Amino acid sequence: MMADHERVTRLLKTARGQIDGILRMVEDDRYCIDISTQLMATESLLARINADVLKAHVEGCVRSAMETGDEGEQDAKLAEIEMIIEKLAK
Repeated sequence: MMADHERVTRLLKTARGQIDGILRMVEDDRYCIDISTQLMATESLLARINADVLKAHVEGCVRSAMETGDEGEQDAKLAEIEMIIEKLAK
């Protein structure tokens, strides 16, 4: 993985802590809107982490494939990007 390992790890641990907190909120039968707010915050954090990972992929793996001149590798990397964009659009 080309992304900053320390940053990604730290942010994922933060998201895990948020999810643990949400589980406690559900177990404590907290107010639905408060739970929803925390869920949206966690989703936002995960989206930010994903953006960092994908940016690193484009700047590293995709750029490297483009520099090789290998059309098969280039096509494969572009297909990966197209696939992930489709998934993100759903």
